[in-house]
Amino acid sequence: MTDTVTPIAREADDALVIAGTRLRSRLLIGTAGYPTQAIMAEAVRASGAEVATVSIRRVSLKGHGSDTVSMLGGFRFLPNTAGCETARDAVMTAELAREALGTNWIKVEVIGDRETLYPDAAETIEATRQLVDAGFVVLPYCNDDPVVCSRLADLGAAAVMPMGSLIGSGMGVANPANLELICRRSPVPVIVDAGIGTASDAVIAMELGAAAVLLNTAVAKADDPVRMARAMRHAVEAGRLAHGAGRIPRRARAEPSSPQLGLVGS
Repeated sequence: MTDTVTPIAREADDALVIAGTRLRSRLLIGTAGYPTQAIMAEAVRASGAEVATVSIRRVSLKGHGSDTVSMLGGFRFLPNTAGCETARDAVMTAELAREALGTNWIKVEVIGDRETLYPDAAETIEATRQLVDAGFVVLPYCNDDPVVCSRLADLGAAAVMPMGSLIGSGMGVANPANLELICRRSPVPVIVDAGIGTASDAVIAMELGAAAVLLNTAVAKADDPVRMARAMRHAVEAGRLAHGAGRIPRRARAEPSSPQLGLVGS
């Protein structure tokens, strides 16, 4: 049978699916560090994201005043365990988030080094194991290690979130070879998290095969957070399209784009 689906229709159906939930946007955005709460809310909406992350240890959960949760009605919240250093703390924080926000989605973040904010692989794996067993949809932040990502997926993580580079560094994708390998092998969505500094970094992450990008500082600390949020929205979309289209091979020599036969004077 002839395939009559147009390329535009295929792109429209290209949803990100996490634990059975379909998301139109492949950009997830954080809510911390903005100049004001009003700018945060405007930037988050300008990004086109449907999922907003909140630190359960830092955000007001009472739903009144100008707190993050009340300002972002209609968004799916992804609470995170930022600030935790052990699996035990991460599990307790996740349970608090589920009770306070009414969601079983959790971004597991267990830090092993306070200077670099590098994740603790062993504690992250243990927290993921316990939280999956407790019925959470677990999205663990981890180092860009294919073995760690595979172990987390085997434990039942709904997605894996390898770092692009150090949190808040703006260094972009520091190890593209590892990231491409993780994306190619992973049975669950790969969401690049941490280190994205500008739109071109997000494009690179998506071109390597990532299913999505999660970022915060690149938008929150930009000179114009709202404009940067729009840029990130388009960057993720462009990177996804480019990955699907397939780039041309890199060559060490020039190759003319026009035919050489039939030139005037030949």
